[in-house]
Amino acid sequence: MDCIIQVFPDDYHLQTLETLLGACPQLQPTVDIKTVMSQLMERLSNYASLSPEVMPEFLQVEAFTKLSSAIVRVIEAQPDMPLVGAISLHVSLLTFTLRVHPDRLDYVDQVLGACVKKLSGKGKVEESKATKQIVALLSAPLEKYNDVMTALKLTNYPKVLEHLDYATNKVMAGVIIQSIMKNTTCISTADKVEALFELIKGLIKDITGAPSVDELDEEDFKEEQNLVARLVHMLVNEDQEEMFKIITTVRKHFLQGGPRRLSFTVPPLVFSALKLVRALQTQEGEGEEGPVTPKKIFQFLHQTVEALATVPAPELALRLYLQCAEAANDCDIEPVAYEFFTQAFILYEEEIADSKAQVTAIHLIIGTLQRITVFGVENRDTLTHKATGYSAKLLKKQDQCKAVYVCSHLFWVEDEGGVKDGERVLLCLKRAIRIANAAQQMANVTRGNSGPATLFVEILNKYLYFFEKGNPQITSNLIRDLIELIATEMQSENASQDPSVDAFFASTLRYIQFQKQKGGALGEKYDAIQA
Repeated sequence: MDCIIQVFPDDYHLQTLETLLGACPQLQPTVDIKTVMSQLMERLSNYASLSPEVMPEFLQVEAFTKLSSAIVRVIEAQPDMPLVGAISLHVSLLTFTLRVHPDRLDYVDQVLGACVKKLSGKGKVEESKATKQIVALLSAPLEKYNDVMTALKLTNYPKVLEHLDYATNKVMAGVIIQSIMKNTTCISTADKVEALFELIKGLIKDITGAPSVDELDEEDFKEEQNLVARLVHMLVNEDQEEMFKIITTVRKHFLQGGPRRLSFTVPPLVFSALKLVRALQTQEGEGEEGPVTPKKIFQFLHQTVEALATVPAPELALRLYLQCAEAANDCDIEPVAYEFFTQAFILYEEEIADSKAQVTAIHLIIGTLQRITVFGVENRDTLTHKATGYSAKLLKKQDQCKAVYVCSHLFWVEDEGGVKDGERVLLCLKRAIRIANAAQQMANVTRGNSGPATLFVEILNKYLYFFEKGNPQITSNLIRDLIELIATEMQSENASQDPSVDAFFASTLRYIQFQKQKGGALGEKYDAIQA
């Protein structure tokens, strides 16, 4: 048979296809019929691709139908044929179909259906060679069409996928996502998202036969979940109502994935929802009316971030609450922004115990609060009081000092209409100096030296910043006194020498001198500082 296929020309095979295929089921079981038929289909598909004018002949002789029927008869005639042989025949037929009839999705689905029929009753395929052939079968349409949307139209595609074991199912899910990324395929409806997540469910939740999440390799798990996180940004639709349906569908699936996956999958979902709320906010006439409103999306965001409590991931949740607060500020919805800040403070109080994490968290809270303009006097005072209070309660004196002087920016915001409370700025800076003094004394007691004067130089730079911005409470006399204090500290017998602090202080003094020489209104202000 192999000789016949190799010797006779392609057009001859095409015209005598029925006769040639009729002999295949009658061959002895010892004949490698899989290779014979695969070579025949490869020759015919090469013939079609090299000579497009012969395509009518393929249609006339019904090549696909005859090949498909012949494969079914061969498999029935050889009940002992290994599973890998039967699947490889379907792979060859699918390759032939994709090359000769790429526009016939019904043919592609028919081949997959025949494979499903062969696999029915066999459960999960565990033989490695057979699973490789199934992966090849499922990968072929993706490689041909470069579009996962096409695969989603094939009703038998997920049915074949069901027969892969857990590990191979995850590999195939990764291939599908990589195809979406490579071809920048956008999934634009909630129904398509449902169908896609059914294909990649091995990555987004625990399926039958899966090991427990704790048994998975940490690096592999992170890589897989980062891939899923990237996928979220490919689920888009310009229509706000449909987009809201998409993110609702995504959340439903993600929440079924268990707590360990949430720290990877919730952040991109939150940012996708924030993108939607900002799109709504920029559109004229949108807002409180219509099926999707900013308030409805903020409710969605609150529930989504709240899910991180099961992980638990308080630091991540705090960051996301602050992002949501900024979005609520942009939408000018004060109660919502206040609620998100409240949740952030609750997490800080109850969940974040690590001292380094507390330092990072309080700086994030202060930085976000500084940018918020929607709050009225009462709400703003409540939150700034909380922020300054927690800043002064950090474990290390050095961290306390830095957080407190950063809080001074909460009382002097340069934006139009921003708060400008010079007295409270000065109170923050004076408090920071007291804490820095306490830190120096503590260092003197424990280490025998007062340590570098870094904190004082940093506070001096804050004084200069507010001095330039026109805060009437920050006077040249206060700056001069602080400079003298720093000079005294650095010349003290107990002071430890640090070249970087010396350079920092010298650079600050040079800046003051530079402003004096520069002249103008600012230069005149600096002339009053005797450094």
